[in-house]
Amino acid sequence: MELSPVSKSEAARYMGVRGEPDERIAAILDRCEPIVRAKLRPAYVYREVDVTFADDGVHLSGVNVPLTGEDIRRHLAGCPRAVIFAATVSAEADKLIRQAAVTDMTESLAFDCLCSAAIEQVCDRAEQEIFSGSSASRTWRFSPGYGDLPISLQKELLLALNAQRRIGLTVTADSLLIPSKSVTAIIGISADPSVHRKKGGCAECSMHGRCAFSKDGNGSCKL
Repeated sequence: MELSPVSKSEAARYMGVRGEPDERIAAILDRCEPIVRAKLRPAYVYREVDVTFADDGVHLSGVNVPLTGEDIRRHLAGCPRAVIFAATVSAEADKLIRQAAVTDMTESLAFDCLCSAAIEQVCDRAEQEIFSGSSASRTWRFSPGYGDLPISLQKELLLALNAQRRIGLTVTADSLLIPSKSVTAIIGISADPSVHRKKGGCAECSMHGRCAFSKDGNGSCKL
């Protein structure tokens, strides 16, 4: 997968810019965006699994532990199947951010935020490709650490996907993904069209009212 032009407006929003960025920030983003596209190596893997509900949580075939919490139970309600997937833009993202930090922290922040916008692009395109030609209804992407779904689930999803071997994605003892600009997620699949009404957003997030995006009233962090 090759990156399309990365959204500089999205990157500016991640940088905390409200409205249009000033000339200095715009120039930095203009300079950094082509480098991001040239350096990053996006990739993703996915697997379709069965979903069953039990007293101890939601069980996905091929995943060794149940998904606990009421949020994921509501998210997958009415979905007999799901897709689990993992995506990354490669370790080159961390390298760009780290190298820029030595000489220019603003440029490093720009790289960081452009890479965040890039992984969102990869996730959107992966979802489009996975479900291309499918008539099934699906939920939005739900990631470990969102709501009351434990972030520790990262490890089990990577194991189920064999993600380390296939795309070089690993997880730390603290459940942080390496490379850092990476995502794991669960998407419910159903014949019931009502699942399309389930949407992620600030109102349902455990960080609601405590992050910059929910405070500015103009957007939300895209899962």
